[in-house]
Amino acid sequence: MENNLDCLSRDRLLELCKVYAKNWLAHDGSWFLSIEEKCGLAAAIEMDIAAWRKFTVIEAKRLIAFLGLGKNAGVEGLKKALSLRLYATLNEDEIVIEDERTLLYRLKTCRVQETRRRKGLGDFPCKPVGLVEYGLFAKTIDERFETEGLSCPPDISDPACFCLWKFRLPE
Repeated sequence: MENNLDCLSRDRLLELCKVYAKNWLAHDGSWFLSIEEKCGLAAAIEMDIAAWRKFTVIEAKRLIAFLGLGKNAGVEGLKKALSLRLYATLNEDEIVIEDERTLLYRLKTCRVQETRRRKGLGDFPCKPVGLVEYGLFAKTIDERFETEGLSCPPDISDPACFCLWKFRLPE
């Protein structure tokens, strides 16, 4: 039996991947805003952290399998996995390998923050969520990773980007 996806060209499939990512992000944002409106920002952040604690590990494990990374894939494995995350097609990012143990991940654009600004909402103070999201994602790729938020709302130290994360393998 033919699947509807079998009829699509490569370009249309790539376009559909972006549609799926946008749909997922819209759902994530709608879910978050619903909790924020009903229970306040602190409760929404608490629930967001709980959801990311589960989802980011699932996402990382699926990317490990898809990419054939194996256990403790190091800096190169993290680079590959970060570049294929669900929302990777939606934000402009930069991944820099500083040395064999250190990777920097810079989010140059952020649809979440841009949407909040468009709606007249303040920046989402995402650092506590990001520490869980990115920290567990990296530890799933390689259990040795230590994650540091160098610049992330509400602690902006680099105004040239929305957030900046450092992943380091200890010596």
